Amino acid sequence: MDVHDFDFDLPQKLIAQTPLADRTASRMLVLNSETGVVAHKHFRAITDELEAGDMLVLNDTKVLPARLIGVKEETGASIEMLLLKETGDNEWETLVKPAKRVKPGTIITFGDGRLTAECIGVADQGGRTFKFTYEGIFYELLDALGKMPLPPYITESLDDQSRYQTVFAKERGSAAAPTAGLHFTEEILDELRAKGVGVEFITLHVGLGTFRPVSVDSIEDHEMHAEYYQVTEHTAAAINQTKEAGGRVIAVGTTSTRTLETIASEHDGKIVAGSGWTSIFIFPGYEFKAVDGLITNFHLPKSTLVMLVSALSTREYILNAYHQAIEEEYRFFSFGDAMFIRPSRKKENDSCQQ
Repeated sequence: MDVHDFDFDLPQKLIAQTPLADRTASRMLVLNSETGVVAHKHFRAITDELEAGDMLVLNDTKVLPARLIGVKEETGASIEMLLLKETGDNEWETLVKPAKRVKPGTIITFGDGRLTAECIGVADQGGRTFKFTYEGIFYELLDALGKMPLPPYITESLDDQSRYQTVFAKERGSAAAPTAGLHFTEEILDELRAKGVGVEFITLHVGLGTFRPVSVDSIEDHEMHAEYYQVTEHTAAAINQTKEAGGRVIAVGTTSTRTLETIASEHDGKIVAGSGWTSIFIFPGYEFKAVDGLITNFHLPKSTLVMLVSALSTREYILNAYHQAIEEEYRFFSFGDAMFIRPSRKKENDSCQQ
């Protein structure tokens, strides 16, 4: 399958630059995964779309203020660094720019020397590994010196840093927000619980793969970067019980989807507690073992995320839904509107209308 099969024209004006004041004010395109029928709603309608016995699974990763601006010790040149993944004792995998100025042995200082990093490894596309030295507590320094690592397609500044965190963010370690979760408030989660919808959390720390495009023509040749996940005993048991009772498992975001499918693929469809690394690449032809439906944002053309959502329905249905979203001027990407890829209802016939 060719990467260009997942291309579409997206007007620049539809890329959301700032979040809405109200998290729940986003629009929501509802796609019936089996028929391709589309409905245009607002996100608050998610409480009507889900039903008692369903299970909502969200990613509680917390974004690090991982964007650092420092100076090259030797020349004083400005260097921008994005922390991606801790790989050892005070060692981090990062992206830097301008990367050509950073070679093994390069030392970069931040905050007038409060934090120092030495380059100890070089990878492609701006990837560098650094060893950090400092006095005190690393994460406290990061809170003081770092900024939220907004995606490159967002060019406006973010006044309220908390709007790039979900309201349920807990486990620190992500290089980017699980953006589908940004639409939720505690109020909506409480309404869903009161309706009989289960609400559970997994953790997947978003890493390097999120920032790298597909650089091959055939998607089968693309390799995903590994990202760290954790699932508790309580969450695993709750999801398994939902499946056994005939309930639908609705993942919030592609990160939750990839975590659940990684575990289910390794354990005959069951969710097992534990932690590990996932590099699963989901594209059309994949048979889902845990996830029935997905709440997500609208993604980049030719991205692995568009390929994943296409696997949960069909490429044709997804691209048609995206075409309608563009015609209706939905807001795209991290601060954009939502999409619910809805599986068949358990009890009632499909009433979703175009």
